[in-house]
Amino acid sequence: MSESDGVRPDVVDAIVGVLRGGDPSTLPAGATREEKAAAKDRYLSEFLAERSKRDRQAQAWELLLTRSYDEPPTWARIFDDLSPEAVAELGDLYDALPAGAQEEYARRYGTPSAV
Repeated sequence: MSESDGVRPDVVDAIVGVLRGGDPSTLPAGATREEKAAAKDRYLSEFLAERSKRDRQAQAWELLLTRSYDEPPTWARIFDDLSPEAVAELGDLYDALPAGAQEEYARRYGTPSAV
């Protein structure tokens, strides 16, 4: 099977680039239906993965900010105020936590094994 019979990765990359807002003039001529479908599938998969990550980040923030503070709190203070249930849920959301929260979680409880 020659490269022209299959899906050319460089063509798929170019199409995905345009779908992300890139310059359409960079599209190579003669993209096949299969290449267009592969690019669309990859773009939609990445879009859904990003949306899922944002949803997980929002869920993590909801768990972290369970109360209001008079002064901006430290990560240590926020973690001091968490319930054991919230800590357990944050372990499941570890990859979606902000860097400072990840550091504080790891300092207190270790890095979750699923990470």
